[in-house]
Amino acid sequence: MHTFAKLYSPVIISGKTFLHTYAKNTVTRDFQSLESDTTIQKSSKIVSFQKEKTLVSSFFEALDATSDSDLPDVLQQFCGQDLHWRGFHPFNEISGTRAVADRFWQPLKNSLTRMQRRQDIFFAGTNSLDPVADVWVVSMGHLIGLFDHPWLGIRPTGKMAFLRYCEFHRVSQGKIAETAMYFDIPHLMVQAGQNPFPPQTAAHLVQPGPRTHDGILTKDQPIEEGRKTLSTINAMISDLGQWNSDLPLEDELARTWHDDMIWWGPEGIGATYTIDRYAKQHSGPFRAAFAERSETNHICRLAEGQYGGFFGWPNFTAVPTGGFMGMPASSKPGEFRVIDIYRRAGDKLAENWIFIDLLHFWRQQGVDILARTTGIEAS
Repeated sequence: MHTFAKLYSPVIISGKTFLHTYAKNTVTRDFQSLESDTTIQKSSKIVSFQKEKTLVSSFFEALDATSDSDLPDVLQQFCGQDLHWRGFHPFNEISGTRAVADRFWQPLKNSLTRMQRRQDIFFAGTNSLDPVADVWVVSMGHLIGLFDHPWLGIRPTGKMAFLRYCEFHRVSQGKIAETAMYFDIPHLMVQAGQNPFPPQTAAHLVQPGPRTHDGILTKDQPIEEGRKTLSTINAMISDLGQWNSDLPLEDELARTWHDDMIWWGPEGIGATYTIDRYAKQHSGPFRAAFAERSETNHICRLAEGQYGGFFGWPNFTAVPTGGFMGMPASSKPGEFRVIDIYRRAGDKLAENWIFIDLLHFWRQQGVDILARTTGIEAS
């Protein structure tokens, strides 16, 4: 038997020691390998990803506490040298820890001073789409700070600002090998008074975490609960990907969603509540706007307990033949890079947080929303 402190030695950066608080006194098994560990999990009917969660939690703690100049050291300590990092436009794909620190983390932390992570959901699991079944750790919430300096041309406010984020981390050989970090840049722009989009169909909000306030899974979860969640998500994906069930939209949604479901959508679309309003304020207009939707293609899909999610690069493509978000129709296919996070309650889904790279989609349509909006300020 080993404590987390034995599995992961404390990390010392600039004289500071980092070890996540819940990791210090928790006891776990010595993992001989992921494969043998999975066998143990199945026999005990409890799934444990504490080792991977501790690594990622310690990484987060170090990111929050470290100065900008020491960020490359933090990434080198916790991430593989060949880290494959995916983010929304204008960052896209970045390779290597130094490049991720230089291009993303240092500019962001310089802009959002005193930055801290306010995490609402945290879970882990094996990728159901990958026969290798690597472990992924998922975190969702807000990065907050004082918006003191420009970021991506967005003007600072000198006030508190919230950046919606969700990230998936693949852990391999004790380090983070791959990351998908999606973040709602337009949501931050609205907070700065630079709304990049026409009026949206649903609500602009600083979005809370789960209604049940139980989204941070620091304890082991029964395997069967995760299987139920994944099965429900898969059924929903099957319905979503068809658009031809011959059922009224509200009836189709009711197959996998509770009537009082909440859909926490990205800026430009917004958040909506109940099946009826979701159908009117997003799902119906979205289906009417697009044709030639491709098949769904996810890189990772997983669940633990009552929480689950997926991401793709892209998840699908579609053509906005009916116009979308107040923009004119076109014949150009566009990519949808999406993260979806779900909370299941009983046998249906209750909440959904969604991150869509709308800046990338519209750039493929010939409109650089970010450059256009920030350029107006610059001129």
